[in-house]
Amino acid sequence: MDLADILPATERLPVLFLGHGSPMNAIEDNRWRRSWEALGNDLRLRGAPPALILCISAHWLTSGWQLTAMQAPPTIHDFGGFPQALFDQQYPAPGSPAMARAISGVVHQPDSGRALDLDEGEWGLDHGAWSVLKPMFPEANIPVIQLSMDYRRPAAEHFAVGRQLAQLRERGVLIVGSGNMVHNLRTMRRDAADNQAYDWAIEFDRVTAEHIEQGRLEALSDFQQLGAVAQMAHPSWEHYLPLLYAAGAAGADEAPRFFNDGFQGASISMRSVVWG
Repeated sequence: MDLADILPATERLPVLFLGHGSPMNAIEDNRWRRSWEALGNDLRLRGAPPALILCISAHWLTSGWQLTAMQAPPTIHDFGGFPQALFDQQYPAPGSPAMARAISGVVHQPDSGRALDLDEGEWGLDHGAWSVLKPMFPEANIPVIQLSMDYRRPAAEHFAVGRQLAQLRERGVLIVGSGNMVHNLRTMRRDAADNQAYDWAIEFDRVTAEHIEQGRLEALSDFQQLGAVAQMAHPSWEHYLPLLYAAGAAGADEAPRFFNDGFQGASISMRSVVWG
C-alpha cells in the first residue's frame, strides 16, 4: 500500500516546534503546559483532526533513522529523580505500522538514500513526545509515530530529512519537533524566573529566532558557527536538532508564530514556533 492509499490528500497542516523543557511540565499547572493545551484547542477548531502525528523528539537517538512501527507504542519514562506522579503518566495513543511503512517508502535516509528503518518493538513514545502531546490531545485517539535522529550525522542532513517530511503535511500528518532552542542542564538555576537567563542563552535564542523570523531556515543548520555561544547553549545538540526537522518541513511562504518565549532555569529556552 502506497502513501496515497493510506494517507489521502488533505489541506496542508501546520508544523510545530515545541520547547518541552522539564518533564514536570507534563503535570504541573504552569504557563508552558497551558499554552500546549491552548494550541491543541486551536488545532481542533481548524477542522478535521490530523490523521497522524509524526513526532521528532530530542530523546530518541539511533544509528540511522527509524520510525516506530508498533500498533501500541508504550509510554517511556526516560528520566530519573522525579515524583511518582510523573512515572504514573501514560499516553496510550495508538501507533500505525501501515502508516510507518508508507512513510518509509517516501522519506529516505539522507546519507544513503535507503528507506527509513522500522522499529517494531524497541522504542515507543518518550517524554519528549508524550509530555507535550498529552496536554494538546488528551484523548490520545490520534495515531502517533516517532522518528528517530542519527546524532552522528551533520546538521544539514537533519534539515534535509525535514524537507522530505514537508509532503506529509498535505496528507493529514501533523509534524511536531520537540526539543529546546537552548538546552544546558549543567548551568541550570532552579530559582531563576521565566524572564531570567544567561547572556549566552539570550544571544543564541535571539539569533535562532531571527533566522526563523526572516525565513533563513537553512541557516539554522550552521548554528555551530556561533562558536562559544553555541557550545554553551548546546553542550550536546540533541535538543536543537528537532528544530531542523520542523524548519525543513516549513514552507517559504509561511510566516512563523512564536509562543512560550521564556526560559526555564536560566538555561533552557522554551521558545516554540508554529508554521502554517
